[in-house]
Amino acid sequence: MEYRIGQGYDLHRLESGRKLIIGGVEIPYEKGLLGHSDADVLSHAITDALLGALALGDIGTHFPDDKPEYKDIDSLLLLEKAYSLVLAKDYIINNIDCTIQAQEPKMKPYIQQIQKKLAEVLGIELNQISIKAKTMENLGPIGEKQAIAIHCTALLKK
Repeated sequence: MEYRIGQGYDLHRLESGRKLIIGGVEIPYEKGLLGHSDADVLSHAITDALLGALALGDIGTHFPDDKPEYKDIDSLLLLEKAYSLVLAKDYIINNIDCTIQAQEPKMKPYIQQIQKKLAEVLGIELNQISIKAKTMENLGPIGEKQAIAIHCTALLKK
């Protein structure tokens, strides 16, 4: 059996007047993430991890932010397209591990819902996707509630 590992990272600024979507789940909050798409920072990081595992570039290579067709697009659609590229190379997901870095809002009440949504989109079991959340102890732009970031690792197997 052949394995490939990929790492993904994304960060988006929090802005008023936007919806906060994390892993395809809308989370009630006074601000949302700024981006060309729906700015789903978690879906973007997973997309990068999947693409990176097979040296297929990154989300910006496949879905550039200067293309009008990606304006306000549901990032789960981008994730599905990226995973189809993985499947086309005869790989599947072994497991995904992600860490959300957000001072606010608290992510714990939404983690199971996010896991279910992502597992459904990727056609994997719940025990194949781990989502954790950490605050930044009020340090830096994330700790100052200016942004949310994600670190993600994906292990693929052939």
